Amino acid sequence: MSSRRRVLFVAENVTLAQSVRLVTLARALDRQRYEVHFASSEFPELVFGGGEFIQHPITTLAPEAAERALEAGRRLYEKADVLRYIDAERRLIRALQPALVVGDFRLSLSTSAELERVPSAVLINAYWSPFARRSGFPVPDHPIIGYLGEALTEQYFPRAVPHVFRHFARPINAARARHGLPPVGSLLELLAHGSSTLYPDDPWLTPVDGAPSHHHFLGPVCWQPEFGADVPSDDAWSGLDAARPRIYVTLGSSGAIRLLPTVIEALASLPVAAVIATAGRTRLGALPPQLVARSFVRGADVARSAALVISNGGSTTGYQALSQGTPVLGLPSNFDQHLATQAIDGAGAGVSLKARAASVEAIRDRVRQALESSDLARGARAVAERFARHDSAAAFRAFVDGVVGVDGAVTRNTASGSG
Repeated sequence: MSSRRRVLFVAENVTLAQSVRLVTLARALDRQRYEVHFASSEFPELVFGGGEFIQHPITTLAPEAAERALEAGRRLYEKADVLRYIDAERRLIRALQPALVVGDFRLSLSTSAELERVPSAVLINAYWSPFARRSGFPVPDHPIIGYLGEALTEQYFPRAVPHVFRHFARPINAARARHGLPPVGSLLELLAHGSSTLYPDDPWLTPVDGAPSHHHFLGPVCWQPEFGADVPSDDAWSGLDAARPRIYVTLGSSGAIRLLPTVIEALASLPVAAVIATAGRTRLGALPPQLVARSFVRGADVARSAALVISNGGSTTGYQALSQGTPVLGLPSNFDQHLATQAIDGAGAGVSLKARAASVEAIRDRVRQALESSDLARGARAVAERFARHDSAAAFRAFVDGVVGVDGAVTRNTASGSG
């Protein structure tokens, strides 16, 4: 019988980010000591190539349904959905008897682990933390802006936030009550709820104040695909004018894909060369000269050679670009993207433009501004230097060793500190 301890990762793969961050951390574990299990609704070759984890199918929210809900400002889950999630997770936990379960945006998982008396760790960006240092919340794209207008929405949004956060947390708290557990709190408390909370961030970029000892900074968790059928091995910049400033464009799996033609039109009128990664979400017709499209690229490699990265503003591509010292132009639409953009802009490493305000002229002006700004380039390099001090794989290994214990026995010592 194997003496290895089991660790179960559960991804709510609403976007690619939830899967790739967990996969990156799972690969950091010593296979001589840990038996790694992974639960998700699908296991794309692009992310899970190699079949290195023991895979378990589990229901997750369809990305298309999540996108529609977010665009409409609706909750992603209702009480019945959460109860089904909890039933499925508890069955899997009972069958595997893991020493630790790790989730990323799987809001029901910490409740299931609590009911089964198994330690849980939740991965969440520090800008979502209840302890995040913030002056307020940015206004995401929401249908209400079409009725009230930008100015009135900005004025009343701060008053609405507490009610909105309670509304989004209510189904989870109702499901917990059904199982005899106390409520967790509002949305921020829910997102960070687990035996341990792991921040895939740099504490200078996204600071928290007064967080408890079971909250830990891992450092940025960056991923890029390996070469394969979807990711050609040739130079992504091949055939483009090397004398022009290079721009890498990707709206990822959750950005406002409707903006891509607008971005292309803006870049076509500038003396730049651009690589556009569509993430397989759309087909592009003939492109203007000096612009080339791919489904996927090795993002860090492409960003390293770029003068600017245009993204949806989220942390996945944002941190990837900053790890290479390349500034970011963010076009955020959903709440998470706005929060990440707020942090990157605040560090002087990026500029942003709300997706709802992203016209051809506005994008063109922001690109010019970014390319001409020595301060922006300097800010991105400074963040890259900070990122280079982190080893998220080593930090995660140390965390898991602390939870499971050197001798393989589960212990309450979850880590040495919050970083």
